[in-house]
Amino acid sequence: MEAKHVYDQLDRDLISLLRHDGRAPLSKLADILKVSRGTVQNRLDRLVSSGAVLGFSVRVREDYELDGIRAIMMIEVVGKSTSQVIRRLRGMPELHTLHTTNGSWDLIAEIQTASLADFDRVLREVRLIEGVLNSETSILLSTI
Repeated sequence: MEAKHVYDQLDRDLISLLRHDGRAPLSKLADILKVSRGTVQNRLDRLVSSGAVLGFSVRVREDYELDGIRAIMMIEVVGKSTSQVIRRLRGMPELHTLHTTNGSWDLIAEIQTASLADFDRVLREVRLIEGVLNSETSILLSTI
């Protein structure tokens, strides 16, 4: 069994830079970090192969999709049906991220739909899942 990689400050700094600009050239990253391009390449390869970096994505400006509805839904689950509920929720493409949590709510879902009608449909579908006891949803208005 392979030992878990321990990330150092250079790894954390590299990840931070990539969060800001995932398309930054290796030479630019090397200049900022004050290391060689090869060091950046090796570190990046190791971060990807270890699973610390799962991939690279595009961040879209908040107003790019003006028609999109984004929301956070807190979900309370009955008894021990959490695994069953999670399986059903994962099958819904409008639920972009699903988190387990502590406190009053068992799960938190990040929802994104194209319209209010789609949003209403998703809320109804989630509430009809066997094992969902209660939910509370807040539409995200703006990011600050």
